[in-house]
Amino acid sequence: QVQLVESGGGLVQAGGSLRLSCAASGFTLTYYRMGWFRQAPGKEREFVSTLTWSLGHTYYADSVKGRFTISRDNAKNTVYLQMDSLKVEDTAVYYCAAGRVDRGSLYAPEPYAYWGQGTQVSVSS
Repeated sequence: QVQLVESGGGLVQAGGSLRLSCAASGFTLTYYRMGWFRQAPGKEREFVSTLTWSLGHTYYADSVKGRFTISRDNAKNTVYLQMDSLKVEDTAVYYCAAGRVDRGSLYAPEPYAYWGQGTQVSVSS
């Protein structure tokens, strides 16, 4: 079965760093984009970053550009999100998602067919 499992969340002070991991299983990632979305309490789910597995192209929301880095480990079928210079406004549940590269927008959540359960990231001032 298709499964995405996030890990690496936690509580850090503003300016600190976290590295999130998303391990994928049950499908071949070659034709997929792997993305990170986040959702704060009372807010809608928003795009953070995504990576096209075959070409390694990366994309970032303006709010995290220059601070977050998405990467992959092909052997482990794992995508990472390195989060540096964290801000209080980065506090949210972070979700890993996978979607076919021919299934619409990189930035909208709807084309992503598979989702992890989420990992909490809390940034204190």
